[in-house]
Amino acid sequence: MQQTPLVQQHRASGAKLVDFAGWEMPIQYSGVVDEYHTVRSHVGLFDVSHMGRMRIAGTGAGSFLQRVTTNDVGKLAVSQAQYSMVCNENGGIKDDVFVYRLATDEFLLCVNASNREKILSWLQSQLAQDETVCFEDRSVELAQVAVQGPKSRELLVSLGGTALDGLKLHHTCDARIGGLSCLLARTGYTGELGYEIYIDAAKVGSLWDLLVDKGVAWGLKPAGLGARDLLRLEMGYLLYGNDMGEDTTPLEANADWTVSFVKGEFIGSRALLAQKQAGVTRRFVAFELAEKAVPRHGFRILNPATSLPIGDVTSGNFSPLLQKGIGLGYVPVRFAEPSSSILIEIRNKTVPAHIVKPPFYKRKKA
Repeated sequence: MQQTPLVQQHRASGAKLVDFAGWEMPIQYSGVVDEYHTVRSHVGLFDVSHMGRMRIAGTGAGSFLQRVTTNDVGKLAVSQAQYSMVCNENGGIKDDVFVYRLATDEFLLCVNASNREKILSWLQSQLAQDETVCFEDRSVELAQVAVQGPKSRELLVSLGGTALDGLKLHHTCDARIGGLSCLLARTGYTGELGYEIYIDAAKVGSLWDLLVDKGVAWGLKPAGLGARDLLRLEMGYLLYGNDMGEDTTPLEANADWTVSFVKGEFIGSRALLAQKQAGVTRRFVAFELAEKAVPRHGFRILNPATSLPIGDVTSGNFSPLLQKGIGLGYVPVRFAEPSSSILIEIRNKTVPAHIVKPPFYKRKKA
């Protein structure tokens, strides 16, 4: 199993470590629900160094990314980031990614840990002999942590991150946190005010220790993958391998907004345009249970009129905030409208549910 540079910190904090996509990662420290509430009310600290980080630079970097991602990289100003997809020729999602524009001809691509090797090989094969692009995998030497929660800005500003005061969502800045140089991005996966910090792997241990020590005054606690999954589910955020894969297109996944058909051709664009013109037959939806129960990945979604299967739950859990079972999945278009009734099969029992418009959780904007 691979390990991040913070594995000793996790062990020292009593984390329960599990195998996640071939990485030894903390699933929880003080408990999933406790960590969840910490992020919603104070501030949580996540190790996300298992993610893949790739640098793409050179005069051809922008046009290369336009060809291999679905969103319009041309819209990115320097120090701005965007959520995007990498698709195959059929429009199937190879990965969902974040693209950061660091300079006019320099970008940072953040990819999922489970897809790091796949995307690395795919991008290298697409580059071929293009000498206008410098491509390097920086996943090992560059580490990444996420500071998420309503107190995250106050904490980081107190440690020297003064540039954060005016930093907008999906923007980045160079910063010094506790004297440590880093790239700070206002991005995250929780729905809360939060930041992701990119820093030299050799210095990430010092950064983590500093944040844990100084963060006590702000109610900070380390948080694991369990809380992270619960937080992103309440936002209706997609999880690769559960809610999407190469058999899913961005249009089916309600991620049409990540696809730019006006920027010119990109890998998968013809298939996606044909699907757009024909109309999707199934759609990604969010649902709430009408009775107290917990939907899980793989449970069947049924037609309420016939009790016949119409889809599967891709993600599901019990929301501590809403005190009800919530989930995500794919259903035929005619069942996808908000307020539509469905049934969820849970341990040989059918539980009524209805389609809702995500996110489940709505916070006040900061």
